[in-house]
Formats: sequence, structure tokens, C-alpha cells
Amino acid sequence: MLNKGLRDQESIRIDNVLKKLMSLVYVPKFWNLEDLLFLENELKDLAMNVESLQEFEEEELIIHLQRLHLDWNQLELFADFLVAFSKDSQFDFKEKAIAIYNYIQQESKVFSFGIINKLAALKANL
Repeated sequence: MLNKGLRDQESIRIDNVLKKLMSLVYVPKFWNLEDLLFLENELKDLAMNVESLQEFEEEELIIHLQRLHLDWNQLELFADFLVAFSKDSQFDFKEKAIAIYNYIQQESKVFSFGIINKLAALKANL
């Protein structure tokens, strides 16, 4: 277990990585090699890359993210990133996002209308 100071530092680091990932996908792109390299560089801080992200099964991805000690909000933000990245790229991570949202709903013991709405929107677009 990490002590509180290290947990806080790790949480801040993960928050910064997730914010950077979100900023990369919310700008409309054609996803050329340079864009993917920026994305790969940020994913490296989460011990993955686009290829490993594709290869992860849903459960494996959730276990991987648990090992990184992502909290519920960070998990939701990562799922949001997967949805946003799937919109304008050749990759489709919507199923993985659905699995993460479902995991949050089940394991956090907190009902979230926001996540329910995200799930409904995703399932409608599949």
C-alpha cells in the first residue's frame, strides 16, 4: 500500500496524464503518425500504448487500471477518453469504455446518473 503522501502524488500524476490524454482527443484530428506518437507518449505513463490498449480484454484493462490505483473519477475520465478517442480515429474502444463504466457502477456502490447517461448514449451508437 502507498502511504498518503505517495498516494496523493500518484493521484496528481495520474490526473495530469488523464487531462493531457483528454486534451489530445478533444481537438479534431486526422490522427496522423505525429498525433499518435503524442498519444503513445502519454499512454506510456499509464504503462500501455495504443497497441496494448487494443489487445487488452475488458477485464484485463480494468485489472491493469486497478494496479495503477486509479480512483473512481479517474476510471470514469479514462473511459471518457476511450469514447472520445474512438470518435475520430480508426480505433474503437467503446466496448472497453462500457466495461469500465459498468465496473464503476457495480463496484463503487454509488449510483451515477452521469454514467448511466454515458452508457445509454454509447449503447445507442453501437
